[in-house]
Amino acid sequence: MNTPQVLDRDALFDRVGGDIEFLQEIADLFLEDCPKLLAQIRAAVSGGDARSLEYAAHTLKGSVANFGADAARDAAFRLEALGRAGDMTPAPDAYSALEQEIQRFTQELGTLSRELGHS
Repeated sequence: MNTPQVLDRDALFDRVGGDIEFLQEIADLFLEDCPKLLAQIRAAVSGGDARSLEYAAHTLKGSVANFGADAARDAAFRLEALGRAGDMTPAPDAYSALEQEIQRFTQELGTLSRELGHS
């Protein structure tokens, strides 16, 4: 079984048509919005709000999918599915997994952003 990628750089560059400036823009927007989405997900999990969990996790899933961040996308999808099913029991563990993947992804995105800034 293949481990999902933290960040698929080739797919990401293809997706933005090689436009480094645009890539920097969307990376900056993501890094600004991500903490807010994580806070919404965390609040939904702790408050047992399945509908809010589904919505916020879906939004985050779409954002990380734009970057080819498969592991983070999969972790967000798991929370989205739990919210849709109204099954909040595994949500705290699923949130911890998401938080780990988002941390790995944002570190990789930050590295990429710094590399692009120096090219």
